[in-house]
Amino acid sequence: MFAHIRVLIMALMTAGPVWAQTPATAPAKPVKVVVLGDSLSAGLGLSAPAAFPARLQKALTDKGIKVDVTNAGVSGDTTSGGRDRLDWSIPEGTEAVIVELGANDALRGIDPAVTRAALTDILTRLKARNIAVLLCGMVAPPNYGSDYAARFNAIYPELAKSFGVPLYPFFLEGVAADAKLNQADGIHPTAEGVDIIVKNILPMVEAFLGTISGQRS
Repeated sequence: MFAHIRVLIMALMTAGPVWAQTPATAPAKPVKVVVLGDSLSAGLGLSAPAAFPARLQKALTDKGIKVDVTNAGVSGDTTSGGRDRLDWSIPEGTEAVIVELGANDALRGIDPAVTRAALTDILTRLKARNIAVLLCGMVAPPNYGSDYAARFNAIYPELAKSFGVPLYPFFLEGVAADAKLNQADGIHPTAEGVDIIVKNILPMVEAFLGTISGQRS
């Protein structure tokens, strides 16, 4: 009897912890992010690896954050253009969208009501698909006057508040109007300019993705 008990105890002692036999937890899948934008994020005049989406993915990866960032930027696109191609630009399985649109609206003097309506539609449709959104703001140039600028500039903070989405106030913060950080046209960032944009927006993107990761668990 006692011999049997000793054998049982020895077997239990050498078996090791029960949890050591359970399969290892599968690594977390990368968060699928799409940057819906115009030439500023598409990387006009730059190589693909130097464009904003690729540089953002590298910066996040360097911090140990697993992401798959897709460049859905189209040069010359307005907010209405982004809305019209939304369904095929944002594939199934997308978890987050960074919306960078509006610069071309402002440059062309498009009625801010049209811009607001297009962005509203984009946000509404992404919300209906349960896709998280980070909205990047834009600032109107001064040549259309203060009234136009006031109406245009108000769009982004008001929509961010209305839809409850995070807002990065000005996509070109720290780069706009700096000749050293822009290409010859004075509008599109150089590779160095893109890196500054990424550095400035990174804390907000980290927090944004952290919220998504928290909702996964």
